Amino acid sequence: MRRIAQWWLLFGLLLCLPLAQADVALDELPPEARETLQLIKLGGPFPYARDGVVFNNYERILPHQARGYYREYTVKTPGVQHRGARRIVCGIVPECYYSGDHYRSFQRIAEDD
Repeated sequence: MRRIAQWWLLFGLLLCLPLAQADVALDELPPEARETLQLIKLGGPFPYARDGVVFNNYERILPHQARGYYREYTVKTPGVQHRGARRIVCGIVPECYYSGDHYRSFQRIAEDD
């Protein structure tokens, strides 16, 4: 009985882990994310005051870098009156990641060069 409980505990813990990174093609992103990425490349102007602030990677899903390396940007969510959950986090462009679930998971944005 104890072994079954241990397996269920392990299974439950695995369900709580953030999802691993996977690449997402630029054309698979929501149009609002593509617009945000274009603003990032242009250096703004950004629609939200918190766009461009340091992302500290507390979730430790993204590759480890020195503090201040990553910056976060809001991806507009249609029908939402606040910033919503969608973000793009960038290191040195083009190293950018999309999160549609407020940092619970990330996908590296794969751009064709």
